[in-house]
Amino acid sequence: MDQRLQYIAEHFDELVIGPDEPFQFHCTQCGKCCVNREDILLNPKDLFRISQYLGLTPQETVSKCCEVYIGSSSRLPIVRLKPQGSRKRCPFLKDQKCSVHPVKPVVCAMFPIGRCVRCQKGQEVKEDIQIEFILNDPGCGDRSETHTVREWLGSFGIPVDDLSFRRWQKAVITIGTEIQKMESAFPQNMIDILWNIVYIEFYLRYDTNQDFDEQFIRNSAKVDEMMQRLLKEAEDTRRV
Repeated sequence: MDQRLQYIAEHFDELVIGPDEPFQFHCTQCGKCCVNREDILLNPKDLFRISQYLGLTPQETVSKCCEVYIGSSSRLPIVRLKPQGSRKRCPFLKDQKCSVHPVKPVVCAMFPIGRCVRCQKGQEVKEDIQIEFILNDPGCGDRSETHTVREWLGSFGIPVDDLSFRRWQKAVITIGTEIQKMESAFPQNMIDILWNIVYIEFYLRYDTNQDFDEQFIRNSAKVDEMMQRLLKEAEDTRRV
């Protein structure tokens, strides 16, 4: 975990901000948030929208400007934008401007606001799980404008109660927990195959000419069905 994420984890309650609470921030377009970044993660909808905008398939977008690795905590495949050069700049930063601005990753659009969900370990994750917001010192811009979280997100077309985000977080927590159980029951080569299937279904198996959410729901159901089947097989094997 990098220092920024560690700080957020350790001071989370201090950083929480309600959707209708005000904060001061004005983007001066200095570009600092686009360099020295190794943590711009794409969720499946980010990858879908960027691919759609560029006229590429999700696989082509990943090959062109992303890296994929297994999260140390989530135990799921994670897609991040691949830093470029010694300044570790975002691959979409062109002439000090975002070349995919209309569809930029939601973490970039929301900056300096972040969002997450919290749940207890072992707790069933429901689709109506509450979204929480945080405000961390951005280290750039100025304080010449006042916004509320709701207004700030709305200016980028992001709803406060984002159903797509809740669905994704539910999948991350649920499937990640199941994979952790499987890692102690299956050989590594089987886990590698499993990771590849999860990566394909969550991130790549989309037609960018069709609705994202409908496809995500279908793909997520496939992953969940596969997980339940494998968990049952592992349990049956232990009983023999």
